[in-house]
Amino acid sequence: MIRTAVPADVPVLYSMVRELALYEKALEEVRATEEQLREALFGERPAVYAYVAEDEGGEVVGFALWFLNFSTWRGVHGICLEDLYVRPEARGGGYGKALLRELARTCAERGYERLEWSVLDWNEPAIGFYRSLGAEPMSEWTVYRLTDGALERLGSGQG
Repeated sequence: MIRTAVPADVPVLYSMVRELALYEKALEEVRATEEQLREALFGERPAVYAYVAEDEGGEVVGFALWFLNFSTWRGVHGICLEDLYVRPEARGGGYGKALLRELARTCAERGYERLEWSVLDWNEPAIGFYRSLGAEPMSEWTVYRLTDGALERLGSGQG
């Protein structure tokens, strides 16, 4: 079952964010706190949204955390999927596909024309899964990021 996350889901969502970071070999990069996640999802002005996947017993076994983007070329919003994660013991049960299907349904329902995400180039199981759904890599595009000192320098006029 796929449903919209509720505040009571925050502890398990936070736990799975950390599990995902460990899988991606970047646990030390997680600075977010459970409270920050709660505020981002359920605060006065939510900036991100989440769907959760529950198994037959009602246990949350996966999630999709997303936010809106905008295409100036198409003139409409789209969804940027920040994280998609299914716990290892639940993989192969259709939860990842069901989460992506719910995101695609949301796009169709709201008139959004894109569903986009990033995947690590070494994550062959995920790449194969996404391709099986008809997703295509954006091979001509490279993601750039400013963080920490570089972001501070540029923002302060020093960069």
